Amino acid sequence: MEERTINVDLCSTKKEKPKSDQLQFGRVFTDHMFIMDYTDSIGWHDARIVPYQPLTIDPSAMVFHYGQSVFEGLKAYLSPNGEAQLFRPKKNLQRLNRSNDRLCIPPIDEEFGLKAIKKLVAVEEEWIPKAEGTSLYIRPFIISTEPYIGVAPSRSYKFIVILSPVGAYYKEGINPVKIAVENKYVRAVSGGTGEAKTGGNYAASLKAQEMVANSGYAQVMWLDGVERKYIEEVGSMNVFFKINGEVVTPVLNGSILEGVTRNSVIQLLKHWNIPVVERRISMEELAQANKDGLLEEAFGTGTAAVVSPIGQLTWNDEHLFVNNGKTGDVAKRLYDTMTGIQYGKQEDPFGWIEKVKNVCKTT
Repeated sequence: MEERTINVDLCSTKKEKPKSDQLQFGRVFTDHMFIMDYTDSIGWHDARIVPYQPLTIDPSAMVFHYGQSVFEGLKAYLSPNGEAQLFRPKKNLQRLNRSNDRLCIPPIDEEFGLKAIKKLVAVEEEWIPKAEGTSLYIRPFIISTEPYIGVAPSRSYKFIVILSPVGAYYKEGINPVKIAVENKYVRAVSGGTGEAKTGGNYAASLKAQEMVANSGYAQVMWLDGVERKYIEEVGSMNVFFKINGEVVTPVLNGSILEGVTRNSVIQLLKHWNIPVVERRISMEELAQANKDGLLEEAFGTGTAAVVSPIGQLTWNDEHLFVNNGKTGDVAKRLYDTMTGIQYGKQEDPFGWIEKVKNVCKTT
């Protein structure tokens, strides 16, 4: 049965916090972490907040050998009145459990998971940076820990949450990036683990990313793994195209991660009565739309950047320049609205914000 009590062990010495203008994504971590264990005989138990520390884990732990792990990524923001708040955390926990199911990991109680995240953020509230565009990144993850070298689901796990203060993704404003379309390597196929947020998917993407980074490309755009023609994702983001007044994004097909930001963008576009459709779209169609002058905007969406405009796509040595390399009106409006809601500066008509308020800092 799910443990309902979270024990808190506060550290005696706190770390020095980095200055807001020196923050790097995922390099510095807060004073505390959340841990909860799972064993077949007990279920999830021993939920606790403890000082941030290395893990002691057996070399034969199954996560090292068979990659049974999942993770999520979300952020905590400070509102203008200094309140800590989260953006759609329930969607992240729902997706975590979908990933758990695909990786044969026992589900967590989503309500309790949210309670744990809120409590940890409350304990570490002073770590949320105050500068414009900064936030506290939240990384929940689950790893298999059974000491056994055998291909089977583990019988023990750890659910861990760590926090990292992060700077503004765009230090000099929201600028379009260059993207290389990948033709050789494949990230995932339908029926595989592409729709789960598991580490192996990202390991599979590193080679292609490394190859294009030296040529000034920010990320790789993946095509489907069967026909190598239909657009799927851009690196760690979902992707959207505005073609002749209509916004198009690849339909979820079992190999595309269902992004929380993607879902939010679709809701916003519908709210604004901007035509948006989820369907298959090929690179051939996109290239033709560009030649015909119909490709008006392209942008990626994800937790880190929120909305990342694409100014250039390179495919088969052909350069597709989008909107003269400038940020489009729809991408800018989406970015401003999403961040406005996240930081509590704009109205939240969808009920997306969860306040951290009044979470006990001790047992």
